[in-house]
Amino acid sequence: MQVILLEKVVNLGNLGDIVKVKDGFARNYLIPTKLARRATKDAIAEFEVRRAELEKAAAEKLAAAQAEGEKLAGLTVQISQKAGVDGRLFGSVTNYDIAEALNGQGFKIEKMQVRLPNGPLKTVGDFPVQVALHTDVVVDVNVSVLGEHA
Repeated sequence: MQVILLEKVVNLGNLGDIVKVKDGFARNYLIPTKLARRATKDAIAEFEVRRAELEKAAAEKLAAAQAEGEKLAGLTVQISQKAGVDGRLFGSVTNYDIAEALNGQGFKIEKMQVRLPNGPLKTVGDFPVQVALHTDVVVDVNVSVLGEHA
C-alpha cells in the first residue's frame, strides 16, 4: 500500500514522503495513529496545501522535545525493588517502571519511549538507559536500581 507520511517515522521516511508499506502496517498502525494517509490523488493534493502547516507543527514538536531532552539528559533515577542477598531482583525493572519514576519527577514519558537495550533490568546497580523523546531526540538517563532485602 502506498501512503504519504504526515510525520517523520523511524526507518521509513520523513514528512511528505510517499512510501510503499505492507497493508497491515498501514491499516493497523500508521493510519490510526495519524502518522500517514493513503496516497491517493486527493490526499496528495490536500497534503501539498497543508504542507507548510504540518512542517511548522513538526518543527514545534522537535523544539519541545529538544528542550525537554536538555532537562532530562544525564538525570539519575533511583528505583527500589526487592532483591536477594546476591543482588538479583525478585522480578525486574521494566520500561514501565522507569517511565513511572520519570513521571514522578515531573516529566511526561510514556513506556514506549524508554529503550532498554538488554531487556529488563534484573540486578542491583547502575544502568544507562535511552529515552526517545522524538525520532531525532534520544537522551541517555542513568537508572540506579536499589535492592530492598526481604
